[in-house]
Amino acid sequence: MIEKDFFTTIKTIAVVGLSDKPERYSHEVAEYLQSQNYKIVPINPNVSAVLGKTSYPNLLSVPKDIAIDVIDIFRRSEDVLPHVKEAVERGDAKTIWMQEGIVNTEAER
Repeated sequence: MIEKDFFTTIKTIAVVGLSDKPERYSHEVAEYLQSQNYKIVPINPNVSAVLGKTSYPNLLSVPKDIAIDVIDIFRRSEDVLPHVKEAVERGDAKTIWMQEGIVNTEAER
């Protein structure tokens, strides 16, 4: 359950699987979040930049001076676990989001 003031306390959202294609859902969501003054950190090893921001190949490549509050994962259920492990290793994220319909019980644990 999300706390009432959750959205007022977060500033930076890493978007894992952020596509550079405007028609993709990950791009639409990230663009909206950016328009609401959240700082977006793209995570996609296949692109160098998205929405005017440097894209990193994985969460562990993001410089430690960039504190990540939320990790939003746009990947298939079977591809989620490595990203969750990276998030835990980084240690700074308050929340990990997966999109509706994405289920990975091992990652959940």
